[in-house]
Amino acid sequence: MRFSTFGQKFTAQTGIMQLMADLGDALSSDRPVIMLGGGNPAKIPQVQQVLRQRMYDILLDEDRFDSIIGDYAPPAGNLPFREAIAQLLRQEFGWDLGPENIALTNGSQTAFFYLFNLFGGPTPEGGFRRILLPLTPEYIGYADAGVVPDLFVAARPSIEYLDDVLYKYHVDFRHLQVGEDIGAICVSRPTNPTGNVLTDEEMAHLAQIAREQDIPLIIDGAYGTPFPNIIFTQAQPLWDEHIVLLLSLSKLGMPGARTGIVIANETVISAIASMNAIASLAPGNIGAGLALEMARSGELIQIGREVVGPYYRAKAQKALTWFAESMRDTPYRIHKPEGAFFLWVWFPQLPITSAELYQRLKDRGVVVVPGHYFFPGLQEDWRHRYECIRVSYAQDDALVRRGIEIIAQEVRQAYG
Repeated sequence: MRFSTFGQKFTAQTGIMQLMADLGDALSSDRPVIMLGGGNPAKIPQVQQVLRQRMYDILLDEDRFDSIIGDYAPPAGNLPFREAIAQLLRQEFGWDLGPENIALTNGSQTAFFYLFNLFGGPTPEGGFRRILLPLTPEYIGYADAGVVPDLFVAARPSIEYLDDVLYKYHVDFRHLQVGEDIGAICVSRPTNPTGNVLTDEEMAHLAQIAREQDIPLIIDGAYGTPFPNIIFTQAQPLWDEHIVLLLSLSKLGMPGARTGIVIANETVISAIASMNAIASLAPGNIGAGLALEMARSGELIQIGREVVGPYYRAKAQKALTWFAESMRDTPYRIHKPEGAFFLWVWFPQLPITSAELYQRLKDRGVVVVPGHYFFPGLQEDWRHRYECIRVSYAQDDALVRRGIEIIAQEVRQAYG
């Protein structure tokens, strides 16, 4: 059988496919694997208890159970949940929105596929519009989401050195170019893979550019505010008619429910609903059903602030300590962890590539993600991209510590 151009593109080897295959292999492997590569959240006992209780409540309510399992949602997703989210955001932030400003998708990855191809690619007038990533490295899952090639253009960051080990990326507005060929701007906050949280000033500047260019600013809030709020610094959420904010239930502890939440103006929401209908008839009901009462009560935000965020903040500090103990005099730097649950580790002048390091670690039963996958759209050949790895610290502490020790051993050997 011969695939179309579309088929060949989406069956090629990609970074996101490798990441998810590694995750699946680790979960089903007979041999011990220290999985420090995937984005699977930790199973936090307090959160698991809440989710099990919500599921139990649904099972006891025959009408609710029958509706969640037995009925299609509308193309924009479960209406009571959308109403509850709108009410929650109005109360919390004063945003002028209703359920018509919210759509659900089968995971936020699906939403990004919709949005990138909605605003990027060939235009009816014969032009071609791209998605601007103003800060790179960026999320591995964006790279191959375009139906057409060369959909992304990215800008190198400026680097602020904070101490002997920590550093921070910033948007380099002096060199940021937003031409007429840009169809949308996209950032993740916190940034995946680095844990960087763009400052409120950086976000306001990007929002201003989007309004001036009359294009959307797409904000990936999968780890961010208002929920799950895995943020360790001050960060004010923002939304207006030019902002498309994507949230998710995954990092609260429900990745299997595949529930993405799109908050945007009515034109964008109508487009998302249409694409849902074509691609999948309707988004699933399970995540919305589980989280409905949590949205109505405000627990979605509360559990992030009081449980999820502090849990990962403590794990980040432990992971930093373990790297310091294990690396000793071996050169390394780590991006300041301001959110999410990854450390972005940089080995300056590493004699081998991050891809080679990934394979050596995998041979020893430790799975990370090599850094070169996180630079979609960057045209220049920047050595930095081959010197970094993403390390998740969401797993059991003993496994994370042992994995870091093995990383240090392999890096020390690579430097000779």
